[in-house]
Amino acid sequence: QVRLVESGGGLVQAGASLRISCVASTSTFKSYTMAWFRRAPGKEREFVGAVKWSGGAEYSEPVKGRFTIFRDNADNTVHLQMNALTPEDTAVYYCAASWALSTEVSSHINYNYWGQGTQVTVSS
Repeated sequence: QVRLVESGGGLVQAGASLRISCVASTSTFKSYTMAWFRRAPGKEREFVGAVKWSGGAEYSEPVKGRFTIFRDNADNTVHLQMNALTPEDTAVYYCAASWALSTEVSSHINYNYWGQGTQVTVSS
């Protein structure tokens, strides 16, 4: 069992930057592909980005060029750096983990473990 705990959400103005983080309780963190998903009010869960256990990252089109996901295997942590935020980025952001996942990283069904979520609100 892997426990994921997100932190760093909050209220920011449009155009601002924010970093959210997720700490995983596992000694084999480096073997997990880590991802961020989000759910906006009244909308379906949406893939944001993932960093693979083997290296490399993928992003959804709405965030590509603005968001960066990176991991620190020494601290069992994955971060999501969000720049140029817009009100459309307002959502609960969830951290997810999947052991040795290499393909279809954007599909939520491939992730075994989820955090409780952290709220990000962007005001106009």
